Amino acid sequence: MKEYESAQLLNPNSLPEEGSGLEYSLRPKTLDEFIGQQKLKDNLKVFVEAAKRRREALDHCLFYSPPGLGKTTLAFIMAREMGVSLKTTSGPILERVGDLAAMLTDLSEGDVFFIDEIHRLNHIVEEALYPVMEDFNFYINTGRGPAATTVKLSIPRFTLIGATTRSGLLTGPLRDRFGIIGNLNFYETPELERIVVRSAQILNIEVEPSGVEEIARRSRGTPRIANRLLRRLRDFAEVQGRGVITQAIAQSALNALEVDPEGLDAMDRRLLAALIEKFRGGPVGIENLAIAVGEEIDSLTDVYEPYLIQSGFLQRTFRGRVATPKAYKHLRLELPAKPEDLF
Repeated sequence: MKEYESAQLLNPNSLPEEGSGLEYSLRPKTLDEFIGQQKLKDNLKVFVEAAKRRREALDHCLFYSPPGLGKTTLAFIMAREMGVSLKTTSGPILERVGDLAAMLTDLSEGDVFFIDEIHRLNHIVEEALYPVMEDFNFYINTGRGPAATTVKLSIPRFTLIGATTRSGLLTGPLRDRFGIIGNLNFYETPELERIVVRSAQILNIEVEPSGVEEIARRSRGTPRIANRLLRRLRDFAEVQGRGVITQAIAQSALNALEVDPEGLDAMDRRLLAALIEKFRGGPVGIENLAIAVGEEIDSLTDVYEPYLIQSGFLQRTFRGRVATPKAYKHLRLELPAKPEDLF
């Protein structure tokens, strides 16, 4: 398999070929169906129940995490739990204040307004959003010079849910206007096993427990990747087996897809190898590392680094990226003579 194909397989972002119908069929519909993130889920249940008892709109919510961990799914669930409609958009789409006005004026009382990639909002649009979040008034400036006037529009009380993979890029004023902030963590293998079993039942795929464990273990702690691997392994099971994903089929297929037992793909290994062999294990700046592997900086920071850091293969220091002893061991490379040279 070509490297770019395996990289796409483990890309936590939603891919174009993954139609919305398939995505929606696998998404849990309620908080009780949502697997993992237990502490956040328990808190959200309290906030939803309290808002319903007071017959008020839920407070504005911000969810942040690496891609594929369930931010969008939680937005859909929040709307369903509150019994209201959901309007969705994304930061890059809201280019002008007028675009924001069109969506806000289409909201009804209590609705959920979901903005994905909220860190990419135009700063003018973001500033226009502030008074709406605070007192549900939207101000439009008309005319220029002495003839300029400001029109105030009253917006029904609604819940803004923002999702971001780059919480550090959010401005302080925007972040401070969210009453509920939740961080979604990478999933543990047992949680991913439950997700794989649930998805297999929905998609009518037969998977043995050992096959489930193999998929979960190599899914980089990400439900979206687990579901993607499940669909690809179904193809191998139908062609090379009897339609059942066994451990042997799972191991053979995942090896063919260049997904190793640690959940690393060819690009992950190339990144770590470049860091060790070209930069003596680091520290090295992200710009130089991106050039060395021929990848965009955003791809390294958003797609590859979060899992490599979480799994202990990579560290960020104030001087740059550093390969850990675990990375040397995984690539079967000799450690530096002095362990402190790693850091």
